[in-house]
Amino acid sequence: MAALLLHQSLNLFPISHDKSQPFHRNRTRTRTIHVLHSSKPIEKSNYTPGVFDPVFLNLFRNKMVQEVGWDSEKPGYDGLIDVANRLMLARTNSQTQEAAVRILRSLFPPLLLELYKILIAPIAQGKLAALMVARVTALSCQWLMGSCTVNSVDGSSLPTGVFVERCKYLEESKCVGICINTCKLPTQEFFMDYMGVPLLMEPNFNDYSCQFKFGVLPPQQDATLKEPCLEVCPHKNEIKCPKA
Repeated sequence: MAALLLHQSLNLFPISHDKSQPFHRNRTRTRTIHVLHSSKPIEKSNYTPGVFDPVFLNLFRNKMVQEVGWDSEKPGYDGLIDVANRLMLARTNSQTQEAAVRILRSLFPPLLLELYKILIAPIAQGKLAALMVARVTALSCQWLMGSCTVNSVDGSSLPTGVFVERCKYLEESKCVGICINTCKLPTQEFFMDYMGVPLLMEPNFNDYSCQFKFGVLPPQQDATLKEPCLEVCPHKNEIKCPKA
């Protein structure tokens, strides 16, 4: 996710604040398929694309295509989801996560990441860095995730969270494995290892919402990684379903 692409715009746009509910997570390599999620249809996201959304989408997609070595014939977001599927299906879970981290790193000048980790991340026990990346994530990543707001999490008064109302990436991919292995785990690793900001992402596979908690370390036992396939998952009947 291109969280710092608009790092210079932090003070130019107001961000609404909203409280939200936390969710769960954990790590496992099993590919056993359990289909337990409700098939009740969820209303489609009504996010209105912004003027810069096509720019961000094309940049991110091009980086994914370079990593995968393949591109879809489909235009726009549908093509992006096709490339994400190829990224997942052609690799093991750990290889997919490593590739996704490389894609995220390629979106930023290496010096920028290093300077942020050294100079910004240590300030005020990491609170300033968490505040900054929360705001920039909400500003710059709605093209990928849909409507989202900065909020406070875990009883803190600081707005270091981002609540995604209904994640477009999960909604369009319809796949728990895609969510976990191309988004959740690599994004958490990227922010921690390359920006010095702990991050816990808590996707809700019932309503497709997601809570980002910057400044919060992921638990060692993450229940999200034990989530079953969605009933609508396009890969659930495959022998190598990309389940976490």
